Amino acid sequence: MAETKTFEEQLAELEEIVRRLEQGRVSLDESLSLFERGVKLTKSCQKILDTAEKRVKILVSEDGEIVEKDFANEN
Repeated sequence: MAETKTFEEQLAELEEIVRRLEQGRVSLDESLSLFERGVKLTKSCQKILDTAEKRVKILVSEDGEIVEKDFANEN
């Protein structure tokens, strides 16, 4: 079973891929492979962020009831 990398580990790998591609010292084939890996990492990181966003709720007590409010809508 493959080890699942954390968001931070995936982001660090993505940053390394970008750095290597920006240097321009890799072959076309390697560039394509790095690009493909970068796309997969981007999708994985976005999925993690989307999940985290859904979990980030502020619980507020109103009239004895707990109400969930989206974090993004709080001031």
